[in-house]
Amino acid sequence: MKMSVLYHSKSGNTKAMAEAVAEGMEQVEAVEAKTMSIDAVDEEWLRESVCLVLGSPTYYASVSGEMKLFLEGLGKYGVAGKLGGAFATANYIHGGGELAIQTILDHLMVYGMLVYSGGGSKGKPVIHLGPEAVAGELEKSRETFQVYGRRMAEKAAELFG
Repeated sequence: MKMSVLYHSKSGNTKAMAEAVAEGMEQVEAVEAKTMSIDAVDEEWLRESVCLVLGSPTYYASVSGEMKLFLEGLGKYGVAGKLGGAFATANYIHGGGELAIQTILDHLMVYGMLVYSGGGSKGKPVIHLGPEAVAGELEKSRETFQVYGRRMAEKAAELFG
């Protein structure tokens, strides 16, 4: 079962957290996860993926301009009916990460995707919208991002497996 983790990253922080999400996904049996920059999308892999998670750095309490442009064209990849999720990185706490995540989730829903996080139903760590990591403290968040990836993969397996 293929899954995609797409990200935009300038400093490498969002890329590192995308890799943590993919590591968590691959903890689920029969899951193959691939991380891709939005600048180098493997279109065939993305179209075959049952789950898509997108991550962006936080710019002015929203997604980066590059991610916004990518989101506006996401429908061309045939994402309707797939499972989707989001994550963000920020330079500091309360830097707008939740708003960036919500922006991504809003786009996914407009394209007809099913959005999921596990919320509080899966216990700790509680991840309501999606995980957020703060620059300089990425390692503190790595496990949460892996848990998030695993939860997304488990839900995808339940829905599509």
